[in-house]
Amino acid sequence: MILTLIRHTSVAVPKGVCYGQSDVALAGSFDSEAKVVCGRLKGRRFDEVYSSPLSRCVKLAARCGYENPKLDPRLMEMNFGEWEMKRYDEITDPRIELWYADFLNVRATGGESSMDQRERFLDFVNDIRASGHGSVAVFTHGGIMIHALATLCGLTDEEAFARQPGYGEILEIEI
Repeated sequence: MILTLIRHTSVAVPKGVCYGQSDVALAGSFDSEAKVVCGRLKGRRFDEVYSSPLSRCVKLAARCGYENPKLDPRLMEMNFGEWEMKRYDEITDPRIELWYADFLNVRATGGESSMDQRERFLDFVNDIRASGHGSVAVFTHGGIMIHALATLCGLTDEEAFARQPGYGEILEIEI
């Protein structure tokens, strides 16, 4: 099966703000960025198209001609709980220091850890593997794509996190 992961385009959130599962607006560059992404997908055929339910993914899917993707919350960005929509340098929760030291395993206060996100992504992967589809497209987030690199492409966690996918990036993986 070919799994094609598409990261949403740029968001209208200042750098340094933790936005995770918050449903934030897309940047003013959406039209031009989406045109590039749609051009890269043109001519590709997918047996099924999935999307994170967050609007930044759903809007890109629709712009690329996939107006009714299957929405799956397992494809959402990491849940940062009480830290959502706060600048990292303004988070006073002492737990953030533990998270900085071990973000893979330490949960954000009221949220999840990176490994929690990985588990839900792998649950999704197991389901699509069992589907019998030959080609699946997924409109999703950077965190999910990092976990794909670490679990499906053989990169170490360190290598995968160092290779943060860009906005609008497409990653194609044979699984």
